Amino acid sequence: MHASTLSADSYARIAATGGSVSVSTESEQSAGQGYPAMTALRAHGIPVSLSLDSCVLCSGDLFSAMRTTLGAARAHEHQEAHARGETVTHASLHAEQVVEWATRGGARALGLEDEIGSVEVGKKADLVLVRNDDSPAMTPLLNPHGHVVLHAQRADVDTVLVDGRIVKRDHRLVGADLAGARRAVEATVDHLRAELGEQAWREGMNPEIPDTKVLDNPYTYTDYRSAATHSDTVAKR
Repeated sequence: MHASTLSADSYARIAATGGSVSVSTESEQSAGQGYPAMTALRAHGIPVSLSLDSCVLCSGDLFSAMRTTLGAARAHEHQEAHARGETVTHASLHAEQVVEWATRGGARALGLEDEIGSVEVGKKADLVLVRNDDSPAMTPLLNPHGHVVLHAQRADVDTVLVDGRIVKRDHRLVGADLAGARRAVEATVDHLRAELGEQAWREGMNPEIPDTKVLDNPYTYTDYRSAATHSDTVAKR
């Protein structure tokens, strides 16, 4: 995961040893792990899966993961073409491929492709059924893959089955105390705010930039070092 700043040799080694990489576009765009590596991974023939990294930092749903990944890949392709004075008329990454990464890609990365990831005889009935008759975005359905990636969202999930067991139906969770979970979370937040105090809470939500800081990005997996950011004090710490 977050293999966004690797060398060409590292990507070649991953490909040669049968490895795969999970692209977490939302996190990588916000937390600085590097530009999502879809282009490099595809160039080296490395299998791709999609991930969310953190439901605190990111949206927490694969619809957003697919959409941001497709957009990031196409933005990169356009930017590279503009630098060469060219124009992209046919994007190389399609919605169908991103859906593949979100389904079979995840199953393949986990070594479970024989069990999950696609609708086939003999595989577990892990299904997400998308339908929302009240949504203007649900019609007309002209390109199913494009529709799922570019228009669908969590509210459009009508039914979910996990190994044949219905866990969501008619847009509502089945057998889950959602109201109780909400109350527990709200009580936890109220407790934290009370313990910290309102000023500390607000400062924690919007922290000041410290006077001194380490500038090297901890997510950049290279040998880069800077004397300005790696003094003896920082190294010992």
